[in-house]
Amino acid sequence: MAAGFYLISVDYEIFGRVQGVFFRKYTQAEGKKLGLVGWVQNTPAGTVQGQLQGPRKKVKEMQEWLRSTGSPKSHITKAEFKNEKEVDSLEHSSFNVVK
Repeated sequence: MAAGFYLISVDYEIFGRVQGVFFRKYTQAEGKKLGLVGWVQNTPAGTVQGQLQGPRKKVKEMQEWLRSTGSPKSHITKAEFKNEKEVDSLEHSSFNVVK
Protein backbone atom coordinates (compact mmCIF):
# COMPACT_ATOMS: atom_id res chain seq x y z
CA MET A 1 0.00 0.00 0.00
CA ALA A 2 1.09 3.57 -0.57
CA ALA A 3 2.42 5.55 2.38
CA GLY A 4 -0.46 6.86 4.45
CA PHE A 5 -2.77 4.04 3.39
CA TYR A 6 -1.32 1.08 5.26
CA LEU A 7 -3.12 0.11 8.46
CA ILE A 8 -1.81 1.06 11.85
CA SER A 9 -2.91 0.58 15.44
CA VAL A 10 -2.13 2.99 18.27
CA ASP A 11 -3.11 3.18 21.94
CA TYR A 12 -3.95 6.53 23.50
CA GLU A 13 -4.62 8.22 26.83
CA ILE A 14 -6.03 11.72 27.12
CA PHE A 15 -5.57 13.88 30.22
CA GLY A 16 -7.44 16.96 31.45
CA ARG A 17 -11.16 17.62 31.88
CA VAL A 18 -12.24 14.68 29.73
CA GLN A 19 -14.81 12.86 31.88
CA GLY A 20 -18.39 14.05 32.30
CA VAL A 21 -18.12 16.20 29.14
CA PHE A 22 -19.28 13.63 26.52
CA PHE A 23 -15.66 13.05 25.45
CA ARG A 24 -16.22 9.34 24.76
CA LYS A 25 -19.34 10.01 22.66
CA TYR A 26 -17.57 12.66 20.58
CA THR A 27 -14.49 10.45 20.21
CA GLN A 28 -16.65 7.58 18.95
CA ALA A 29 -18.43 9.89 16.48
CA GLU A 30 -15.16 11.37 15.17
CA GLY A 31 -13.58 7.92 14.84
CA LYS A 32 -16.57 6.65 12.87
CA LYS A 33 -16.57 9.78 10.68
CA LEU A 34 -12.93 9.08 9.78
CA GLY A 35 -13.68 5.41 9.11
CA LEU A 36 -11.60 4.15 12.04
CA VAL A 37 -12.28 1.26 14.39
CA GLY A 38 -11.30 0.88 18.01
CA TRP A 39 -12.60 1.74 21.44
CA VAL A 40 -12.68 4.46 24.10
CA GLN A 41 -13.28 4.27 27.86
CA ASN A 42 -12.97 6.29 31.06
CA THR A 43 -10.28 5.28 33.54
CA PRO A 44 -10.42 5.37 37.35
CA ALA A 45 -7.60 7.97 37.18
CA GLY A 46 -9.92 10.48 35.46
CA THR A 47 -8.43 10.09 32.00
CA VAL A 48 -9.84 8.62 28.80
CA GLN A 49 -8.02 5.78 27.07
CA GLY A 50 -8.50 3.62 24.03
CA GLN A 51 -7.18 2.28 20.78
CA LEU A 52 -7.39 3.52 17.19
CA GLN A 53 -7.00 1.37 14.08
CA GLY A 54 -7.24 2.25 10.42
CA PRO A 55 -5.34 3.85 7.54
CA ARG A 56 -2.28 5.72 8.83
CA LYS A 57 -3.42 9.08 7.43
CA LYS A 58 -6.82 8.85 9.15
CA VAL A 59 -5.30 7.67 12.45
CA LYS A 60 -2.97 10.70 12.38
CA GLU A 61 -5.99 12.98 11.81
CA MET A 62 -7.72 11.39 14.79
CA GLN A 63 -4.62 11.80 16.94
CA GLU A 64 -4.61 15.52 16.18
CA TRP A 65 -8.33 15.72 17.03
CA LEU A 66 -7.69 13.96 20.36
CA ARG A 67 -4.73 16.24 21.05
CA SER A 68 -6.41 19.56 20.29
CA THR A 69 -10.19 19.34 19.85
CA GLY A 70 -12.10 16.73 21.83
CA SER A 71 -15.65 17.41 22.95
CA PRO A 72 -16.89 21.02 23.18
CA LYS A 73 -16.71 21.18 27.01
CA SER A 74 -13.49 19.21 27.41
CA HIS A 75 -10.12 20.74 28.29
CA ILE A 76 -7.25 18.56 27.09
CA THR A 77 -3.96 19.04 28.93
CA LYS A 78 -2.02 16.10 27.50
CA ALA A 79 -2.41 13.34 24.93
CA GLU A 80 -0.17 10.29 25.00
CA PHE A 81 0.10 7.85 22.11
CA LYS A 82 2.02 4.59 22.39
CA ASN A 83 2.40 1.10 20.92
CA GLU A 84 2.00 2.34 17.34
CA LYS A 85 2.41 -0.53 14.92
CA GLU A 86 1.45 -1.63 11.44
CA VAL A 87 -1.30 -4.24 11.32
CA ASP A 88 -2.27 -6.58 8.49
CA SER A 89 -5.98 -6.33 9.29
CA LEU A 90 -8.28 -4.47 11.66
CA GLU A 91 -8.83 -6.15 15.03
CA HIS A 92 -12.16 -4.37 15.70
CA SER A 93 -15.34 -4.22 13.62
CA SER A 94 -16.51 -0.78 14.76
CA PHE A 95 -15.67 2.08 17.14
CA ASN A 96 -17.12 1.36 20.57
CA VAL A 97 -17.56 3.15 23.87
CA VAL A 98 -16.51 0.73 26.61
CA LYS A 99 -18.37 1.20 29.89
